[in-house]
Amino acid sequence: MLALTLLSSCEEERQPPATFLFELLPVSGSLADARRAGLTDCVSHNVEMRCRKEGLFFRRHGPFSAAVDLGGGDGAGGFDHLTLWHSSDQSALVAVTNDLRSEGWSECLTPSGADWKGKAIYQQRGSPVFLALDLTYWDRRSLTLFRAVPTNIPACRAHGQAG
Repeated sequence: MLALTLLSSCEEERQPPATFLFELLPVSGSLADARRAGLTDCVSHNVEMRCRKEGLFFRRHGPFSAAVDLGGGDGAGGFDHLTLWHSSDQSALVAVTNDLRSEGWSECLTPSGADWKGKAIYQQRGSPVFLALDLTYWDRRSLTLFRAVPTNIPACRAHGQAG
C-alpha cells in the first residue's frame, strides 16, 4: 500500500500557466487556449503533447509552422512557449530577427555548454516576451517565444568571449 501511495505522488499534477498572447500568438496557456488559437493538430507522446498549426505569420513574415508543447500526455499541464519554423527556408526567421534588431531589440548569444547552448536571445526593455533563435539546428532553424520573466531569461556570454 505504501508503495502505491509513493508511486502516485510521483506524478505531480501541473496547472497550466496563465493565458498569454503576444501579437495575437499564444505564448502560454492551456490546451483549450492552444486549440482556440488554431493549434489543433495534436499528438500525445505519453508525458507531453505537441499541438501544431501551419500557415502562421509573425511580424509580417511567414507563413511559418508553429507548435506548443504541453505538459502531460493529455495536455493538461498547458504550455509555456511557442515555437516557429519554416520547413524549407532557413533564412525566413533571420528576416524576423533583422526586423527585431532594427526596432531596437538587443541580441546576445548564450554561452556554450549551458542549458541554452547555441541560442541568440532577443530582448527589448518593457517587452513582455523574449525570443530565442536556435543557431545549432540540424534540420530546421526555430524561433521560440517565451514570457519575459527575469528568472527565465538565459544569461548571455560577455562580448568578445569565445564559445
